[in-house]
Amino acid sequence: MATPLDDIDRRLLAAIQTDARLPQAALGARVGLSAAAVNRRLRRLTDEGYVTGTAAVLAPELLGHALTVIAQVEVESEQATPLDQVQAAFLSCPQVQQCYNVTGDCDFVLVFLLRDMPQYLQLTRELFYGNPNVRRFKTLVVLDRTKVSLDVPLA
Repeated sequence: MATPLDDIDRRLLAAIQTDARLPQAALGARVGLSAAAVNRRLRRLTDEGYVTGTAAVLAPELLGHALTVIAQVEVESEQATPLDQVQAAFLSCPQVQQCYNVTGDCDFVLVFLLRDMPQYLQLTRELFYGNPNVRRFKTLVVLDRTKVSLDVPLA
């Protein structure tokens, strides 16, 4: 069972969400705690599931993945087994950065990071045309990554 967050917990989470490389002494100075107290709180926040991982944010365009594509996917059957198979294919594709099972006109929204359009065309053959449970898909090509964030609002 997760402990309710206090103001210090929220300030710690905001600080590590902005820069997880901050030393615990620096975090402590920001929130008025010792490094040892920061360590205990961060361990508790992780153990209770508030912190699910720590990662570096990379520049996709510098690493050869300058194209972002969003795909809306509609499936034929929403029964558990075929739906799970479609979802498993999406999850196993390294170019799928995000996968959302949604309500509305489509069943999934996928965010791809790609080298180029030929790579996306190849993936459409594998993930969409090659899957009998995919009824149709719609492609949205991103012109500009205006805001990209996984930050959780803490206020």
